[in-house]
Amino acid sequence: MATTVTPHRSPHQKTVRRAVAGSFVGTAIEWYDFFIYGTAAALVLGPQFFPGSSDLAGTLAAFATLAVGFIARPIGGVVMGHFGDRTGRKSMLVISMVLMGTATVGIGLLPTYDSIGAWAPVLLVALRFVQGIGVGGEWGGAVLMATEHAPPGKAGLYGSAPQMGVPAGVILANVVFLVCTQSMNEQQFLAWGWRLPFLFSVALIAVAMWIRLGVMETPAFQAAADDDRIARIPIVEVLATSWRTVLLAGGTFIATNGVAYVFMVYVLNYGTTELGFSRGTMLTLLIASCPVWMLGMALSAHLSDRLGRRRVYVSSAIALLATSAVFFPLIDTAAVPVMLVAMPALAFVLGCTVGPQSAVFAELFPAHLRYSGASLAYQVGAILGGGLAPFLATWLYARYGTTLAISAYFVVVSLISLACAIVLLRPRRTTAALVPAPAQPELQPLVEKVA
Repeated sequence: MATTVTPHRSPHQKTVRRAVAGSFVGTAIEWYDFFIYGTAAALVLGPQFFPGSSDLAGTLAAFATLAVGFIARPIGGVVMGHFGDRTGRKSMLVISMVLMGTATVGIGLLPTYDSIGAWAPVLLVALRFVQGIGVGGEWGGAVLMATEHAPPGKAGLYGSAPQMGVPAGVILANVVFLVCTQSMNEQQFLAWGWRLPFLFSVALIAVAMWIRLGVMETPAFQAAADDDRIARIPIVEVLATSWRTVLLAGGTFIATNGVAYVFMVYVLNYGTTELGFSRGTMLTLLIASCPVWMLGMALSAHLSDRLGRRRVYVSSAIALLATSAVFFPLIDTAAVPVMLVAMPALAFVLGCTVGPQSAVFAELFPAHLRYSGASLAYQVGAILGGGLAPFLATWLYARYGTTLAISAYFVVVSLISLACAIVLLRPRRTTAALVPAPAQPELQPLVEKVA
């Protein structure tokens, strides 16, 4: 039985451009805030907040606080998903930006262990938790703002805009850290220079807020509200009707997120402590990889609109399995030209795996449950992937003394994600479109696009 949807006029192209730009810029800045913590954890937070232990223990402790943000992300996804499905996408994006900016600046102002003792790591963990709440609600809202404004047949491409905000945030975070490390000596950097990237967030948040406050609500949410299809408790309905979908979708993201965080965070620490490269060299290699990462996102998202989500999503998962397996053997050559090939190659494949993800996750759920469903699925994959990955990589290398153990971890999680993608996107038969196409149609359910 078809669902009735109130037709809405297509938004003005200027409105669509601002919505997509807001998704990209806002996501880039939120992930800048989230990633500078990861970079700082790899480079400086251990001795500042967890002194009196070995370098390894300090690094593990810093990476453990990194995981706290991932633990908070599902909470942010559930809470903001609830209100995003009930009151709209826009308001939640503004709230997530305020939470993230406040926590990030707070970390930049936080006294170290030498100043306030045990309160320093406690407050650091608390602020990291708030960061996780903020970013947990960010992805779902930004993705829906882009995909629900997309013209017919371009949900994949438009949905890649917030995805491209992730490597853009990585570039920005690492450029700022690179400037700081190169413009001052190590003593200055450890004393106060590491705080500057966190405090710089004030200016970035102001720009993103200006863009987001001018964005209109999405046509899909407006249609759901006009037709009185707002769920009373969206997350309960999602779990009651689509819990398998949530778990499978989250499973497709475990490898991408896990490999990406090892790539972005652990490799910085590994390159400086084990391979003997300077911070500047490792940051430069990472920065050089990010434009290629964005290229992979745009290309795979566009191809998913042309060839279908299943073909591109599964093919990319296979490519990640192969590429991640040989990544560390190439890095271990400690030859900069080889690393300059290995890091962009992995970045490109990582981009391919997430390019279609916005459209895939959005198409799994109806509009009135979409924020809650897509956010929860994404955060399940994030906490099982990126939240544990830098800690596990550090522990595996310390335990076995070889990066082959990390490569084995990459292979295992890649196989899990590949299996989930194959099951989630298996071709289905349907007899009728579940949602008719108004002037500005909602995303069609994925069941119609993978056959």
